Amino acid sequence: MKKNLSYMDSVHRDGRIWNISVMIILFLFPISVGLIYHALPDWHGFLLGLIATAPMYWAVAVVETLTYVPMLGAGGSYLSFVTGNISNLKLPVALNALEQAEVKASSEEGEIVSTIAIAVSSIVTTLIIVLGVALITPLTPVLNAPVLAPAFAQMLPALFGGLGVVFISKNWKIAVAPVLLMLVLFIFVPALNAGTVGIMVPVGVLFTMGVSRLMYKRGLI
Repeated sequence: MKKNLSYMDSVHRDGRIWNISVMIILFLFPISVGLIYHALPDWHGFLLGLIATAPMYWAVAVVETLTYVPMLGAGGSYLSFVTGNISNLKLPVALNALEQAEVKASSEEGEIVSTIAIAVSSIVTTLIIVLGVALITPLTPVLNAPVLAPAFAQMLPALFGGLGVVFISKNWKIAVAPVLLMLVLFIFVPALNAGTVGIMVPVGVLFTMGVSRLMYKRGLI
């Protein structure tokens, strides 16, 4: 007799299937291109490059998993790791949806809300990319207009500024520490840039958790 799976069991089952499937597909493309065009890599050089870079990505993967899963829930995390762009898009979307629904990501309601929000975000992003590819040629003169350059430069600051006001206003004492940390790091460590966001977001989260716990013990929050 077939056993009925609970919602969370089905989430983990489907999440594993889709994540493993996407991983296989991603590996199949370069392998297929290499086989078709007889352009397989130099395995010695490939191994040396893998040894030099893989440990960093393994560390980031572990930290991001421990950081994002409690905030996004299981379903949202599986979907986010497949579709990507978590810190810039999926995380803000999920947190805003959870806030509006007044549920926690750890609850079953939060799981559903987070997953739906991230799914809709992924669909909208895909549609926008399709439209962008279709319209890039006719819109290029408009997008390159000097009058629009200042607006495009402020898109991300405006997005995160709007989100920041909502969350920082809830408890500004907790927000002070991570904001100061990131300002100091990005100002005085030139090596940090937009490419390090995937590492710095988990670092900021862990730092904030530590400072918040210390402030709580001392009765400051």
